Amino acid sequence: MTLYIIGLGLNNEKDITLKGLEAVKGSDYVYLENYTSALNCSVKDLEKLYGKKIILADRDLIENKAEQTILKDAKSKNVSLLVIGEPLSATTHIDIMLRAKELKIKVNIINNASILTAAGITGLQLYKFGQITSIPFDNKDIKTPVEVLKKNQKAGLHTLFLLDLNPEKKEFLSINKALEYLVRNKVSKETLCIGCAALGSESPEIKAGKIKEVLKAKFKKYPQCLIIPGKLHFMEEDAMEIYSIST
Repeated sequence: MTLYIIGLGLNNEKDITLKGLEAVKGSDYVYLENYTSALNCSVKDLEKLYGKKIILADRDLIENKAEQTILKDAKSKNVSLLVIGEPLSATTHIDIMLRAKELKIKVNIINNASILTAAGITGLQLYKFGQITSIPFDNKDIKTPVEVLKKNQKAGLHTLFLLDLNPEKKEFLSINKALEYLVRNKVSKETLCIGCAALGSESPEIKAGKIKEVLKAKFKKYPQCLIIPGKLHFMEEDAMEIYSIST
C-alpha cells in the first residue's frame, strides 16, 4: 500500500493537480496537515471536490502520533497526506517521509506550487534568493531573522521572510508587525521591501517601497510574507515598479 504526500498549492481546493486528485480519490484515508499554512477555502470545500472525508492532522498527530494513525493506516491501505503548498518544503514533512520508508511503506510524492516559487510574481529572480527565514509571533529576543538578512545582503541576495501563523486560531503575523520587528532590530526604514499577501490566489496583494512606506500600507489578505531585495538587476527594478506604492 502507499502513502501519498500531496501538495495542494496555495489558494483553494482547485489548486490540487490532476495526479494529486486521482491519488486522493483512490485513497482509503485522507489526512490534511493543518498547522504550517492555510488555504483560502474550508475543509468542506475540499471534501466536496475530492469526494472524501478529510481527517485534520495537527502538529501533535504528525510529529508524535503518526505511527498510530497515518503510518499505521498506510501499512495496509492507501493513504493521502495533504500538505498546503509544496509537500516537502517543511522539515516535518520530510521527517514523516523518512519514518514511512523506515517502516517499508511505499511513498509517492506529488508536487505543487509553493511560496518559494510563487514569490516569482514580484519579478525578483528566484535563483537570487538566499537563505529563507521566519519571523515568529513572539520575537522580542529573536535575532536569527536579522542575522540571515545581513548574511544575504552581504552576498547581494534577496531575503524571504515567512511570517508566523496559527491556522486553527486564525492568527497570522502581519507584514506591518514583521517590519516593526526589523526596525526594532536596527534595519533602516530606508530599506527597500516587498509585502506580499495571498500569493497564489487570483488577486494577491503586493506592495513595494521603502520600509517606512510599506509600514503605512494596509494588507487585508492572508497568509502574508515579506521580501527584502538584494542587488537588483534592471529587469527586477522594472518589475518592482509595477508594485511600487509611490506610483
